[in-house]
Amino acid sequence: MSTLLIFAAAIVLMVVAIARFKVHPFLAILGTTILLAVLLGVPFGDIPDVIGKGFGGAFSGIALVIIFGTLIASVLEHTGGAVALARAVERVVGKRHPRLAMMLIGWIVSIPVFCDSGFVLVSPIGKSLARRSGISPVPLMLALAAGLFASHVFIPPTPGPVAAAGMVGLENDLLLVIGLGAVISLLSLIPAYFFAGHVGKRVEAADETAKIMTTDEDNPCSASLAFLPIVLPILLMALGSVASLVTLPEGATAALTFLGKPVIALMIALLSCLPLLMKRKITGQFHDITQSSLKTAGPIIFITAAGGVLGAVVVASGFVDIIKDSGVALKALGVVFPFLIAAILKSAQGSSTVAITTTASMMGMFSDSGSMMSALGFTSPLAAALVVMAIGAGAMTVSHANDSYFWVVTGFGGIKASDGYRTMTLMTLIMGITAIILIALAAAILL
Repeated sequence: MSTLLIFAAAIVLMVVAIARFKVHPFLAILGTTILLAVLLGVPFGDIPDVIGKGFGGAFSGIALVIIFGTLIASVLEHTGGAVALARAVERVVGKRHPRLAMMLIGWIVSIPVFCDSGFVLVSPIGKSLARRSGISPVPLMLALAAGLFASHVFIPPTPGPVAAAGMVGLENDLLLVIGLGAVISLLSLIPAYFFAGHVGKRVEAADETAKIMTTDEDNPCSASLAFLPIVLPILLMALGSVASLVTLPEGATAALTFLGKPVIALMIALLSCLPLLMKRKITGQFHDITQSSLKTAGPIIFITAAGGVLGAVVVASGFVDIIKDSGVALKALGVVFPFLIAAILKSAQGSSTVAITTTASMMGMFSDSGSMMSALGFTSPLAAALVVMAIGAGAMTVSHANDSYFWVVTGFGGIKASDGYRTMTLMTLIMGITAIILIALAAAILL
């Protein structure tokens, strides 16, 4: 209990430092994390190594993805690609439902792609659509963030849900997980849709969102060329996910897995932007575009790395073991139990995928009589699938300062960090609570 209280106090301190005292998020997260390490009893001699491991791990995991994604977004903006994409979206769903369009686009894109990458890639469409529709970009950015996040935590072949399904013994029942994930994720988006419209209109967009387009909107580039840098990495990452699920010749599996890595897929997508630059005859500006993109990506990367340090401290302090050791005593909670574990881990260290995989590994196989799944009464494929859903719901509750996606959404979505808590954090709380209520009702009826 003391560990939980210390952690809760650290999160409150971090949020207050950023929102109330305007401390830069990088310093607020890092400073709070070091204090947390001391209070949780991490040996002083180990703290520097823990910091280095967490910082470096975050850089290796997402830094290049952010950089390449930023470059692609900048090229789309400077060449008119974002305008072409927005017009294509308008032709499909019409100007009357831009928020719904962004939410559904996000939901589809994030099935094979990490939500961080998806937001960076697709956000220029929402910004341009907002400008052409004469509305604030904030509701569209929140709708996009919700759509991406929902499928990211619920639907295979996204890595988290795939790993969870395998860990609980459903590797041969992925269709069941995909079906439940699609239903739960779409239902959880209903309150998010209205929340994005209600709150988004009341949040002022950051100044930089007014500068999202630098090209002539009356002369956009080819929509097919503009779609290529977005569709190509999505396709490559989807093929990489499929390669891990089906039996292929060894060489083909290795090649698809390599091409499906987010960094490689986005690097190839960046190369596919060259025709846009050449068609616009602005290849000479690519140096300046790159320089500007690095300035945009830098703060997000460093803040993300600070969140990685927090995650490393949580692990080093034995926080996960404390949660695991007290698990069986909470049997009466049913599917709410794995939800709570995943939610605590998500809030503690930021990564939804880590929260999903860690919680699923604690639960074990539904067919193993010695597992926590068996102890809690989850002994059928349907029960196991509902547990995977509950873990996914917990892994979206909530996105805040130590979550890279929080900073990607606020940074690339033009939302001030101080507004992130009443937009992104509150929205993910609503989505998570909605999802677990639906899952608990399904468990009560079906199990």
